[in-house]
Amino acid sequence: MDAELSALAAAGATALVQQMVTEGWVQARGRAVAFFSRRRGGDETVVEGELEASRAQLVAARGAEDQDAEAGVQAEWRNRLRRTLRSDPTAAAELRALLAELGPEPSARRRGSAPDKVSGGVQHGTVIRARSVGNVTIGSTRPPTR
Repeated sequence: MDAELSALAAAGATALVQQMVTEGWVQARGRAVAFFSRRRGGDETVVEGELEASRAQLVAARGAEDQDAEAGVQAEWRNRLRRTLRSDPTAAAELRALLAELGPEPSARRRGSAPDKVSGGVQHGTVIRARSVGNVTIGSTRPPTR
């Protein structure tokens, strides 16, 4: 699978898992059920059950502060999205549209914008741009000293 589709699967899994613990989960779940069920013979009940089981695992993991279990839920959906993108060429466009709907409001995206720049030689893997990922923070969290 090419890097672009792999990155899309990772972004989709991240957005899906983030939505599982928000007020907007019911709407996001409906969209995710529609996305996956179109590619699995229309079995919406099964997909909804799988999403709700993952949500319950995620909520329990967060309650127990079990970051490995949280990562496991995300990895499960990332792998499902990869398989979906491999098997259905039309899925990529639909997933991009879904991510646009589930993402932050356009004004929120602009507030934290920064130019993309990767340096230090040739990159042979996925590059992730973020200030924090899980409990890993890149850069200092302390205010600058004067």
